Amino acid sequence: MRIFARVAERRSFAQAAHDLTLPKSRVSEAVQQLERQLGVRLLTRTTRQVSPTPEGEEYLGRCVSILADIDAADMAVTDSVPHGPLRIDVHGTFARRFLMPHLADFLRQYPGIQLHIGEGDGLVDLVREGIDCVIRVGEPSDSGLIGRRLGMLDEGTFASPGYLEEHGTPSSPEDLAGHRMIGFVSTKTRLVIPLEFQTSEEVSIVSVPAKVTVTGADTMACLAIHGHGLVQVPRYRVAAELRDGLLVEVLPDFAPTPSPVYILHPDGCHVSSRTRAFIDWATPALSQELTGARNS
Repeated sequence: MRIFARVAERRSFAQAAHDLTLPKSRVSEAVQQLERQLGVRLLTRTTRQVSPTPEGEEYLGRCVSILADIDAADMAVTDSVPHGPLRIDVHGTFARRFLMPHLADFLRQYPGIQLHIGEGDGLVDLVREGIDCVIRVGEPSDSGLIGRRLGMLDEGTFASPGYLEEHGTPSSPEDLAGHRMIGFVSTKTRLVIPLEFQTSEEVSIVSVPAKVTVTGADTMACLAIHGHGLVQVPRYRVAAELRDGLLVEVLPDFAPTPSPVYILHPDGCHVSSRTRAFIDWATPALSQELTGARNS
């Protein structure tokens, strides 16, 4: 069941074999044996893709539930500590600011876990890429993911002193005519995200011309330092630049709406005990860090 579930989730015998540290031939043999035992074809195989049959989809759903119960039963009677590979994905700057300072505590609690940290900055197919969970800023747009909200990140509008000297410092969103921004392209819509300004009564969306567009928040902040335009990023991301005078906050009375932070894992897939251990550990640790950042 475990082998079949991993193949079905990953849509690949080779990727499942890699995840389970088994020979590909062993994985293929196990699925064939299961199909013979059930007398049902569970997977459709082509040269490019593996996908569950309708019977395979139904069987996968039941397997996920059964495997979760087995893991829980094993943990209850053996006091087993989760171990094995764990793949997470989180934006690098966020990880360095909020996650890394506490990671040694997690690894002390679970010395048998081998952790891999990917530094994503957009949409990623967790199941296809074998990622156990992700930490993302913003409301989840993928209905196939479930998880927990960790907290909120305050956002701001920033520019370099040189840029403001050349273009002037706006006193309200209505003063942005003649300004330009560094455009952040949404990985979901492939469109530039406009600037957002919040007042006590409403949220205003303002489209400002962008000569340069990016898909990475770090690149956007670097371009702002060099005077290429206005940016809206989480306040923590530019704390050092603000302190050193490389950036200046613009329109502080019209700050964008704070962004939520979530830890997410795929819905409808078997969630390993090591993934649950990481989520259970990360939720209070990161929630406290995010609360502290907002209050500082």
